[in-house]
Amino acid sequence: MPSDGLTGSSRRGLQLGALIGVSWLTTLVLGLRMELTQLHPLLITGWILWRSFLHTGLFILAHDAMHKSLAPRQTRMNHSIGRVCLWLYAGLNYDACRANHRRHHLMPESEADPDFCPVNNHSLLAWLFRFLRNYLNPAQVTRLALVLVALWLSTPASQNNVFVAISVTYLIPLLISTGQLFFVGTYLPHRKDHTQQGNEVSIRSLNLHPLISLLACYHFGYHREHHNHPKAPWFRLPELRTSRFVY
Repeated sequence: MPSDGLTGSSRRGLQLGALIGVSWLTTLVLGLRMELTQLHPLLITGWILWRSFLHTGLFILAHDAMHKSLAPRQTRMNHSIGRVCLWLYAGLNYDACRANHRRHHLMPESEADPDFCPVNNHSLLAWLFRFLRNYLNPAQVTRLALVLVALWLSTPASQNNVFVAISVTYLIPLLISTGQLFFVGTYLPHRKDHTQQGNEVSIRSLNLHPLISLLACYHFGYHREHHNHPKAPWFRLPELRTSRFVY
């Protein structure tokens, strides 16, 4: 467990969380109002990447809330913010995700780990299929559909292409964010190389510059540090980096 100095303060965690949340909401409102089809393709690409970064931020905030590190010593606030973030992210069920994440930490890289692929471990597609199967179900699809309907109803009547606005501002960033969380935060840190035994747990940290690590997945690639210090919030993970990195 981390020392008190690594848990972060409620003020800093909530300040950064507010910055991410307000930025996400502001860009959502702007994106639903803008005529995106009239923008230069490079501007649209930049918009999608910025929205993807903020969208990943929502999940990271919810993840810290699960560990009660978003607002230390304020359990109810953590869970309330986490629920809102996951609903906005994709209509995800916070309690179900929290239970799965707890299993991931208690039994990493095992049959009981919902984020791990014990069979055909090196196959990216097999792992992704198992990962999505554990989180997608009729209830989840229904919740996501409700989020999309809410976005549709929230789009101004003056918007000439609602589908493009929602796709560019929400759906594509959601897909990119899912890819980031899976590839950087799950697959690369937990895949086994050919020298490891079947039941050997070897959680990796990616050898990324802190700026690249932030852009890639809010330092979630520093995964060994996270598992060793699960109470440390995302913005403290660079301080926990070790000098030994393995891809």
